[in-house]
Amino acid sequence: MAMELLLIEDDTALGKAIQKGLTEAGHRCQWVQSGKHGLDEAVSQKFDAVILDLMLPDLPGQEVMRSLRQAGLRTPVLMLTALGSVEDRVHGLQLGADDYLVKPFAFPELVARLQTICRRAYDRPSSTMQVGPLTLDLATRRVTRDNVEITLTPTEFSLLEYLMRYAGQVVTRKMLCEHLWEADWEGVTNVVEVHINRLRNKIDKGFAPPLIQTVRGRGYLLRAGAG
Repeated sequence: MAMELLLIEDDTALGKAIQKGLTEAGHRCQWVQSGKHGLDEAVSQKFDAVILDLMLPDLPGQEVMRSLRQAGLRTPVLMLTALGSVEDRVHGLQLGADDYLVKPFAFPELVARLQTICRRAYDRPSSTMQVGPLTLDLATRRVTRDNVEITLTPTEFSLLEYLMRYAGQVVTRKMLCEHLWEADWEGVTNVVEVHINRLRNKIDKGFAPPLIQTVRGRGYLLRAGAG
């Protein structure tokens, strides 16, 4: 599978060699020598993976890595560095890198690692859910509407996640009860209405249009432009 790659590497000889090797292997590789330029390219264009040198003169690789993840970019990143200590590798991974390759390295290993992190990213479901102006991040458990952060209790978060998974479909009270308490539900469902009302007050009150709709006799529906 051909990959679309961004290489951020200030070493001219190494950059040329990596770009040439990847191109000859059938991949497309855009090479930049500046951390700031690389960050701009990574944010503005779509790549299958980023190859990021740690020791850059203008903006260190750690800062590029941190900025990419803070911007919400989930593109796989392979870090290259001459620093081979365990602490350096751990620090890079903690910042959000997907893998770490110490210089000097064999070119086939670089390609193999790129293919692995790209495959993992392809197989990994997105941690972000979105319905219209409403966004829910499963990784950070952050919920926003129109870029305004909304604080939810764990039960409200779980309830909203379920409604968003079935966005555009009617979800019954029984389904919600069984999702929230992970058991067959045979009792009254008033408790769900209480949680729905609390959730409405947080994600719909003060915003327009309302997103949560009650479908009489059936349950609830979450959709952009409901109401």
